[in-house]
Amino acid sequence: MKKQVFNPFLPQDAYIPDGEPHIFGGRVYLYGSHDFEGGRTFCMGDYTVYSAPVDDLSDWRCDGVIYRAEQDPDYKDRPYMYAPDVVRGNDGRYYLYYCMSGDFGFGGYYGPISVAVCDEPAGRYEYLGYIHYPDGSPMKKYVCFDPCAFNDNGTIRIYYGTQYMDESNDELASDDEKMAEVMHRFDKTRDEILSTPDNVNGPAVVTLEDDMLTVKGEPRHIIPYDADFGGHEFFEASSMRKVGDKYYFIYSSQKNHELCYAVSDFPDRDFVFGGTIVSNGDVGINGVSDDTRMNMTGTTHGSIIEINGQWYVFYHRLTHKSDYSRQACAEPITIAPDGSIKQVEISSCGLNGSPLRAEGRYPATIACHITNGHMPHGSNKIFTESFPNVNHRVLGSKDSALSAGERGIEHYTERFISEVADGTLIRFRYFSGSAERIGISYRGNGAGSVEINGQSAKISPADIWTDISVPAAADKDRFDVTICFKGTDNIEIKELFFA
Repeated sequence: MKKQVFNPFLPQDAYIPDGEPHIFGGRVYLYGSHDFEGGRTFCMGDYTVYSAPVDDLSDWRCDGVIYRAEQDPDYKDRPYMYAPDVVRGNDGRYYLYYCMSGDFGFGGYYGPISVAVCDEPAGRYEYLGYIHYPDGSPMKKYVCFDPCAFNDNGTIRIYYGTQYMDESNDELASDDEKMAEVMHRFDKTRDEILSTPDNVNGPAVVTLEDDMLTVKGEPRHIIPYDADFGGHEFFEASSMRKVGDKYYFIYSSQKNHELCYAVSDFPDRDFVFGGTIVSNGDVGINGVSDDTRMNMTGTTHGSIIEINGQWYVFYHRLTHKSDYSRQACAEPITIAPDGSIKQVEISSCGLNGSPLRAEGRYPATIACHITNGHMPHGSNKIFTESFPNVNHRVLGSKDSALSAGERGIEHYTERFISEVADGTLIRFRYFSGSAERIGISYRGNGAGSVEINGQSAKISPADIWTDISVPAAADKDRFDVTICFKGTDNIEIKELFFA
């Protein structure tokens, strides 16, 4: 590791959620959708890829835009590209699978699954077509959403689907109001819905011919839509991995904030629930419940991958008090000899391989916990009520010897934790080393005190970024930093520092 890396592991202005990591030619490529900083809906940007060498996960680079939404024929009606995946075909080319959507997810369940192709993993992809039956008609069985592409020793499979509702066909047939809602959301006729024997909901798989477009046989559910997974039933975000001779199906559960897994000896049936891998609010670990979530929670999507002998889970976190500005994070995980994966806690050090060094300054936005004790769960909106969150502010042009006309318009953006009010707790995991003092850079109208690892420092209202610090504890190999504000009004926190 040439330098340190922390969560989120991409640049602070990069918002690449729904990440599917893959290794091609000695590099890890992250394929995801593309949110905007402070965006007003999901996935407003074109597909942009980041990659890193497998032997240095601190060295992420932007490989640029690989595919633009306007390249898809449905762009005018549904201008946003949702969670994609890329697979290397048997011909050595790279194939991108995705679905289009409109504002706030409307139209995202309509299908079909579109395909683009490129000769390089991060080159410029060209539209190829959509997944179809041999007669050329679009494949739209079940609900075409969140496609995952998987090359299983030469067999190409696409996993997809959603679990928007749990009603059986008989229940839908007797409930006109619910049927109308389902017809509208899925853009399917009543006959299409009722003629699907095992329900249109649930995770599905379809096998493709070598042309990467034509289906080979009928799609099928890999897990029955009414399967009981103990409260962790499938919702969306299908992803498939193979560990040894076992198939691991990674997915976002009905809880919506956790990535779970199910295991089978087969790629298309008999999956058994395994457990939760990660929650973006740490719900389910260390006694944290839905009522005490450690962050604002919301959509999650990602997968697992082995890099240089170490397994990781890639997921995303939420910022800006919405589901519309999500950032990529990752944590090391362990697959036990019996194949089980224990839920991992979210951290600030992520891919670093060890705790961060307790020296210098860090962005406050790498905090892994930001809570006021009653954080909300995202619900396809931008919240207006006050609670602590990662946010940004564009200040205007940077200082320069050249005039704006000579150098163009250049903006400086600050990123910080906003709306830090009385009782807000902020935690960073983990650090190692020694420092004489630990401090923060803050500003705002708040007055009172800030406790840093139990040591208190008074603060007063400040119009500019102001440093305060407290004595640090003795040397430690591994420790977290916890900040708690107690006082009136609120503050913003830009940096954590060791001195």
